Amino acid sequence: MKDPRTIILAPIITEKSMLLKEGNNQVSFWVDPKANKIEIKKAVEELFKVKVLDVQTIRSKGKPKGGYRNPGRTSLRKKAIVRLAEGQSIEFFETV
Repeated sequence: MKDPRTIILAPIITEKSMLLKEGNNQVSFWVDPKANKIEIKKAVEELFKVKVLDVQTIRSKGKPKGGYRNPGRTSLRKKAIVRLAEGQSIEFFETV
């Protein structure tokens, strides 16, 4: 298994992710685009010492950027929405 710190890249802190945390006990992370759900689940459990029930992933293609002379795209990103067991929480999201 890869190092959990290379799988979980950053937490997503938006208004929508805070509503998911309060209503469904779900937290969101930007993850490595090559990681699968099993690797994401094990990485979250190892890093934050919580019980994960479910993982949903969303891949977003890069958006076109630049102009006529130098067209390009932003990089591909993958988001994981992780549902935690009842009574579990991650301290980082509690302080926000």
